[in-house]
Amino acid sequence: MVAIRAQKKIWMDGKLVPWDEARVHVLTHGLHYGYTIFEGIRCHRTDRGPAIFRLDEHLDRFLNSAKIYRMRLPFDRSALHQACTDLVRANDVDEAYLRPVAFSGYGEMGLDPTKCPVQVAVALWPWGAYLGSEGVEKGVRATISSWVRNDARSLPPQAKCAANYANSALAKMEATAAGYEEAILLNSEGKVAEGPGENIFRVRDRVLSTPPASSGILRGITRDSVIQLAHEQGIAFQRTDFTREELFTADELFYSGTAAGITPIREVDGRPIGDGKHPLTRELQGLYEAVIRGRDPRHASWLTYTN
Repeated sequence: MVAIRAQKKIWMDGKLVPWDEARVHVLTHGLHYGYTIFEGIRCHRTDRGPAIFRLDEHLDRFLNSAKIYRMRLPFDRSALHQACTDLVRANDVDEAYLRPVAFSGYGEMGLDPTKCPVQVAVALWPWGAYLGSEGVEKGVRATISSWVRNDARSLPPQAKCAANYANSALAKMEATAAGYEEAILLNSEGKVAEGPGENIFRVRDRVLSTPPASSGILRGITRDSVIQLAHEQGIAFQRTDFTREELFTADELFYSGTAAGITPIREVDGRPIGDGKHPLTRELQGLYEAVIRGRDPRHASWLTYTN
């Protein structure tokens, strides 16, 4: 992990403000009760300048998260789109991670968030591979977490809400304390769900699979990109539940996510995965890299250029 370096500006409640002036009160409702939604979006360097990857899809999910949580945002999709592109230009960056966030602000304390104003901000910072460049190259070691992924009857997994990520933080801390780079969470039925902040894919006999939305996962934008790229390459694919044992016996495993990109998993609970070469994962990594760098004209619509 890399410490966040201060940037020039943060977009907050409709205005670009200096980084150090983007502040909230200690009694901000969302800080106390987790009533906060957010997104993670990447901007990449291309030959045509900075390009935000699948900005529209990320904003759609952001708005859907707000709808699920009955959060009335004071800014529409167009304003949020403009905020993201303005922020990239204002900070004069060509590689960055963007974090739109909306939360119940300072107003009244108590569980009901409707008594508080909703605040919206977008920040960005340079952020390399979430699981490390070595992880992207060689793969990471993962462990099955003792913590169970939130059940949809408790918290809606399709909303990217801060409250959900307390579960993720517990799994992540458990994994790193045990000497692993990342965790894998099972759902309440004992089937594989996802990583603490990533979706997971399995390869067996050249068939690519990933858990369905009904397993309690977040529908990842990178996950969807991988699925579309696999279809275009004629790679056999299925959405299906699988067990912890099917992780151990996979030919390949990898995480996908905005922060993690496509990162191979080389070991799960001391068991090496396949022969360690991950050929299909490498193929998909190359395809994904071409898309985000603007080198694949088939997916030009996935890029929002900011200059």
